[in-house]
Amino acid sequence: MVPPGKKPAGETSNSNKKCKRYFNEHWKEEFTWLEFDYERKLMFCIECRQALVKNKHGKAENAFTVGTDNFQRHALLRHVTSGAHRQALAVNREQLAFETRIHGHPELRSVIKVEVNPAKVAVLATVYWMAKEEIRDEKCSSLLDFQKFNLCQALLASEHSEYYHPSSVREMQAAIAKVLHNEDRHRIKASPFVGLVVDETVDVLEHRNLAMFTTTVSPCNGQTSAAFLGSFELPAGEAATVTGKVGEVMRSFGIPTMKITWLSTDSASLVAERLSGVGTALTSLCPLLTEVHCLSHRSSLLPAESIVSIEYLQKYETTVDAVYRLYSSFRGESNGLQELRSVLDLCEIDLGSPKAIHWTSIFPAVEAIDSSWPTLVLLLESEAERSPVAHGLCEELKKFQFVAFTKILLDVLPIFQKLSRFFQIEDFDLSILKPIVSATATTLQAQKSASGQNLQEFLNEMNEHPRDDREGESRLYYKGVELANCSKVHLKHFERLKESYLESVRGNLLDRFPSSVLEAISSFSAIFNPKCYPQSLEDIGSYGVSELNFLLQAYSRVVVSERALSDFPLFKRIVFSLSQLSFKDLCVKLVYSNSEMHELFPDFAVLAAIALALPLGSVLAEKISRGREMLKRGRSRRTKDEGLSDLMKIAIDGPAINEFDFALAIEYYESMRESGFIVAQVK
Repeated sequence: MVPPGKKPAGETSNSNKKCKRYFNEHWKEEFTWLEFDYERKLMFCIECRQALVKNKHGKAENAFTVGTDNFQRHALLRHVTSGAHRQALAVNREQLAFETRIHGHPELRSVIKVEVNPAKVAVLATVYWMAKEEIRDEKCSSLLDFQKFNLCQALLASEHSEYYHPSSVREMQAAIAKVLHNEDRHRIKASPFVGLVVDETVDVLEHRNLAMFTTTVSPCNGQTSAAFLGSFELPAGEAATVTGKVGEVMRSFGIPTMKITWLSTDSASLVAERLSGVGTALTSLCPLLTEVHCLSHRSSLLPAESIVSIEYLQKYETTVDAVYRLYSSFRGESNGLQELRSVLDLCEIDLGSPKAIHWTSIFPAVEAIDSSWPTLVLLLESEAERSPVAHGLCEELKKFQFVAFTKILLDVLPIFQKLSRFFQIEDFDLSILKPIVSATATTLQAQKSASGQNLQEFLNEMNEHPRDDREGESRLYYKGVELANCSKVHLKHFERLKESYLESVRGNLLDRFPSSVLEAISSFSAIFNPKCYPQSLEDIGSYGVSELNFLLQAYSRVVVSERALSDFPLFKRIVFSLSQLSFKDLCVKLVYSNSEMHELFPDFAVLAAIALALPLGSVLAEKISRGREMLKRGRSRRTKDEGLSDLMKIAIDGPAINEFDFALAIEYYESMRESGFIVAQVK
């Protein structure tokens, strides 16, 4: 009741008699929860009126439940960020989920809605935030105490049950991850096609881990999303072991084999052939599958594991490894040696790790060796008499082959570094993939006969002096240092090494991007990238016919070829008029189920959805990279891999804390605890 002579608080609290304000109808579009009573001239929050959540004083009324005439946009902004509004949203979501579960059970509809305990939300929100920030589980108790010290009302006002104890952090993480995985299942079910990313890694304890991601497409708006499905420890074995785990995860998430159109595999620590067996095995199960290299991988496209067959490579890496271990902690004034230390920090190289470091694929490391080479030789010479290790390293660094091979690496590695950067662009132009790979292969082939720039400059800078003791032979000097092993025999051996290395690198590149995959991606780009179309409308008559035929044959199970060919002339004319759109923009327009283009060109909408599911982009790259880093650190913290996958899920895919559904997580968590308690009682 409002006392006589007074108006409701909402009506009087912000009324401005000097400057009359009016309700703006456009606010309803921005704030979907807003409602206006045209008779009483008051605005309300639908969510808060429906939930009627009590505040810390035990009252459920606020200005937006009783009605307010504070017609100012900043009042709406204050309300939408208020604790009362967020709590109301959580309560209403819980009620919606409850009503969905009891659908078909009328006898349960009389159950009274239960409020979400703010203390429970506060505890779960703390656990959620800790996972996002990668804070150790043991810190939960002290963080809760710290929040109480800062007078967190939710934790001070009421007691939470014994379930919500810091010792149950992993169970809470499992409940939170379950909410996120349920969202993944909804996205996968709604997506017309799915891309899979399978990433195999080895941690510091030599445990094999399989991290899996999906890329999906929303038919509601055509937007793509990438999700982490989990991390799984693998026993020792070959491709069959990995394939079995991939199939198990697919069944767990309900991914139909007909939906999987892309499989992107990569292995940072193991031989690539093991994962290639996965693609071969899954192709027989997934008729639309195309296997591609992980385009979104942030590591080098030149893995040293693929060229270990070259004997000298291992010797070179052993030498470089010894140099870094000897001089990385050098605290002298030499800029050259300080550069070695900065490389370790820049590339996050851990010399204490038992895992082998493949120096020949790390460009900054090779660059630092090259620039500091004269200084290293002088230092090693000065220590050679009292240190056998320094003597051996000095002899190795002075060899012609060591310096020349360093120059080859300086010519090759930047090529792959540039190639990797292309794939980190969010809206990568697929039309340039085939030319880039082709140009890279041609460059490597050319370097076999004509040396690269760095090697050529090295050969030109060497000074030749005749030997007094051997007629017809010369001494070779580089930057004031006499090089060893410079005979004709040694030079011929180096030429064979150069050719063998460049051919191996070139072969690895072409294996990662086979012609069939390049043809498929190039065809998608030709059809769906307006910028690839001819400049004149008169020239589009025969454009793209062969590329479309390629796609129609590859995806004949999900398109009607005759209809697509019949629609193609009109489709091209429309795309020609949309020249301002990017490849992705056009595909999104086609996939969006309510768009005119989706209805006009159903077969092109299908092909566009397949194209959008391609595992690509900086978002996916960031998730893969973070997953790898967490696997490295996480296994050393959790000895039995308990809950690591749940922790990674929250950290990698969890939305902003104010967007997460804590009410549903509380429900899952308490259900898990109750079922666990019952099982314990039965035992």
